[in-house]
Amino acid sequence: MTVTTTNGPALPGELEALLRRMRLPYLRKAAPEVLATARAQRWDPAEVLRVLLDEEVAGRNAATRRMRRKKAQLPNGKTLSSWRPEESSIREATQNSLITLEWIERRENLVLSGPAVINGLILNW
Repeated sequence: MTVTTTNGPALPGELEALLRRMRLPYLRKAAPEVLATARAQRWDPAEVLRVLLDEEVAGRNAATRRMRRKKAQLPNGKTLSSWRPEESSIREATQNSLITLEWIERRENLVLSGPAVINGLILNW
């Protein structure tokens, strides 16, 4: 469950300080809304804890992806939906196979070799 914070009641100062000290920014951000929902719906305490920890994990995963993408210096905005198959020298059947991403589920590697064009710049790999 992903929680989008809106107007939950503010956390008590002591709890806010504790969450800052423990470096749980995503849990801290979601806590007011989650606690208000939990109170209104009479959630089990374990469910409250699970939802808050899920928020922290999801936030950390997203931050890690952003950091890794930035560190890799990959071109921004490149997705399979922007792929132009007619401009590729790869056979259509192979392109279709790669686009399904089934090779990832099979834990296979993908190696690209040869010139690649990114924003009009030809790169040799």
